[in-house]
Amino acid sequence: MIAAIYPGASTDNVLASNGGSEANYITAWSLLDADSAVVIEAPNYMQLWGEAEAFAREVRAFNLVEDNDWRPDLDQLRDQVDGNVRLIIITNPNNPTGAILSEEEIAEIVAIADRVGAWIIADEIYAGAELDGQWSPSFWGRYDRLVITAGLSKAYGLPGLRIGWAVGPTDFITKLWSYKDYTSIAPGTLSDLCARIALRPETRQRIYHRTRRILNENLVPLTTWLSQRPELFRFLEPRAGAICYTKYDLDINSSQLAQRLKDEQSVLIVPGDHFNMDGYLRIGFGIPRKEIIEALDRIETVVRSIAK
Repeated sequence: MIAAIYPGASTDNVLASNGGSEANYITAWSLLDADSAVVIEAPNYMQLWGEAEAFAREVRAFNLVEDNDWRPDLDQLRDQVDGNVRLIIITNPNNPTGAILSEEEIAEIVAIADRVGAWIIADEIYAGAELDGQWSPSFWGRYDRLVITAGLSKAYGLPGLRIGWAVGPTDFITKLWSYKDYTSIAPGTLSDLCARIALRPETRQRIYHRTRRILNENLVPLTTWLSQRPELFRFLEPRAGAICYTKYDLDINSSQLAQRLKDEQSVLIVPGDHFNMDGYLRIGFGIPRKEIIEALDRIETVVRSIAK
């Protein structure tokens, strides 16, 4: 059922994992060594950044540019990718910005990787959560040194099942299973059963429809609230996912702000310095709409006390 998501793939192209995070971990582990360099899109899901730091000699960033609608700086990517680069890491749709790469940008990233024979990990776990209902362009089928990672935790809204996957060349996936023997060996039986139900083609489409309906309904109060406070917040509306990445104008470190929100108002947000970008907040809007409105009121209390 996972293979059916990716045209031309078979079960031999698929490794089932305990969540997308395990798929990311064993893929990075299998590809990297102490002599390799990694280029990673920034901002990005920082699990992959941490794994790159652990397994490789050097980690280099290429940036999404906020003033260009979070489009990738491909000139910077070209400069960063040389013969030492073993792996390029992308999230598409992006976490935390909600930006989506175009067909042309994906083609250029592949061409840059191919120039030096680098692998690509494309974490596509937010595919299916596009607010306009149009499926994001995938890296699948464009390159022979490519691994797609994904899972049920984001677009499907089923994080508790802990089912994810890696999809790639058959010889690579065969090798990857031996790495999984040293982590979790196999997915949980009950999770596997529930995932088979969720991944039936007709069920999958209903889940995507439900996710997109919730996201479109919930984004309105969040963006309205942010837009009404231009002296404090600047943001670009996300195109996918249940997260909005906003810059704030307050004299406080983002982790300290997140800590105050937790301690004083029981509100959880992700601070920007967790993405190596202090001065930003990642605010989730996948929870019930009533709770979003209440959470924004609580954020207001803390923000205004700091602004004073």
